Amino acid sequence: MNRLRFIIVGLGARAQYWIKVISANPDCEIVGLIDPLEANRQRAAEQCPGAAVSDSLDLIGSVGADAVLLCTPPGGRQAQMEACCKAGLPILAEKPLADSVPQARDYVAMAEEAGVPLMVVLNFRYLPVTRQTLNLFAGEIGKPSFSRFTYERWRDGHQPHLNKYPLTMQHPMLWEQSIHHFDLMRFVYGAEPVSVYSRTFNPPWSMYADDANVSALITFDNGIVTQYQGTWQSNWAVPGFEWRHECATGVVIQKDQFGSLGFASRADTALTEVPLPPYRQWIDDAATLLESFVAALRGESPLECSGRDHLNSLQMVEACIKSSRTGEAIQIADLQT
Repeated sequence: MNRLRFIIVGLGARAQYWIKVISANPDCEIVGLIDPLEANRQRAAEQCPGAAVSDSLDLIGSVGADAVLLCTPPGGRQAQMEACCKAGLPILAEKPLADSVPQARDYVAMAEEAGVPLMVVLNFRYLPVTRQTLNLFAGEIGKPSFSRFTYERWRDGHQPHLNKYPLTMQHPMLWEQSIHHFDLMRFVYGAEPVSVYSRTFNPPWSMYADDANVSALITFDNGIVTQYQGTWQSNWAVPGFEWRHECATGVVIQKDQFGSLGFASRADTALTEVPLPPYRQWIDDAATLLESFVAALRGESPLECSGRDHLNSLQMVEACIKSSRTGEAIQIADLQT
């Protein structure tokens, strides 16, 4: 088969990983590069010899391509989505799809009306530790009934390899990080949220303009209740992570966002570690997601992480914001009206 030809829009921090991943996939190639900044265009052009380079979205309709990858901030994607839909090109978009649920709904409707496949980059679904967690739930440990998810990070948003827009956006932790965690919860529990009770806030030392801390109590439609705490401004540079699932006959505990998985039955005195394959952070997960996208476009498998599915995770973000503002638990069904 012919290789899938990609145009990349947005050539900043995240695009650096994607250029490596796409270039390493024998079924793909990069034919177009778009960014308003000359320095970004020049760097990417050196990495992708032969690709057309432009500061204009007009390139989307003028270069022979099969798909577009959006590595752009979630705010202000209207023109990008319109250009892709007008050209009839499938879209692979970095999460979140938009920085508001109504805007994301409009994008999903736009793509569906144009008959354009839309997949969102929820790469944490493709981590080996995520897949092994699902295997444990299917085994003797059994299905979870409640859980605790803790994510603590000192994220220096001024580091050169990180995108800068989160420093000034509203609710950066929720939109940029918790969205991953919420999507993971839905994925591993095979369930949808029904209610969210939350508080968001910003510590006095925060470098972020808006709330970098989130606490939430989330109830899913299969009865699972999750206590969630996430922060980008933990005041210790050593990260903290634990996702503990209380299951039918014991526990499953993930102690690192990208690995370190164990389980124990009720009477065990120690965790049994689960072997995980070698993993390159931000590379292998994206590579597996890309393979899924290619397979879907070739009709070999259903499209995963679709824009419409993504709306369910975005509503969890919206519910957290509304709950923190009102001080009340938010019913997800009420957000859909």
